[in-house]
Amino acid sequence: MTEQTSLQLDAEKTPSHPERQLVQDNLRAARHIVGKKLSPRLTKSLNAVSLEFGFALDKGELQILGGSCYVTHTGLLRLARREKCCGIKVETVDSLCDPAAHRFVLKATVYPCQGSLGFVGYGDADPSNVSALVRGAELRMAETRAVNRALRKAYGIGLCSAE
Repeated sequence: MTEQTSLQLDAEKTPSHPERQLVQDNLRAARHIVGKKLSPRLTKSLNAVSLEFGFALDKGELQILGGSCYVTHTGLLRLARREKCCGIKVETVDSLCDPAAHRFVLKATVYPCQGSLGFVGYGDADPSNVSALVRGAELRMAETRAVNRALRKAYGIGLCSAE
C-alpha cells in the first residue's frame, strides 16, 4: 500500500494539513520501529487513529508491538484532556481484592461531559498477570487497566491499550 492510498478517507471528510502531516509522521515512525514495509492492516490502523483521535507515535501515545498498534495510558489521558473530560473516579472492588496475595480489582468511571452517567471499566492485577518489572505495584497496574478500559469505552476507541 502506498502512502497515497494510506490517506484514503470516506468522502465526508478531507483531512487538513496538520492531520495529513500527523498521518505521514506516524507512518514514518512506524516504518522506523518495524524496520520494514508496514502491513496494510497496520497502515490502515495508524491512519484511522491518527485522524480520528490525533494520537502520535513520537509523543508516546501509541506503540507498535508485534506488528499491531496499541494506545498508551499517556495517549488516553491526553485525549481525555483534549476532549475536556469532566472526571475520572476510581474505587476498589473490596470483595474481589486480596492485599495479602497482591490481588486487586478496581473500577474506574469516566465522565466525558457534564451530566454523563459515566463509562465504567474494570482492571485487575496480581503477580500472575503483571510483568516482573512491576511486581509489587499490582494496585497501580489494576488502576491503570481500569482507567484505560473506561477511557476507551468513553471515547469509542477500538484499540487495545499497552501498559
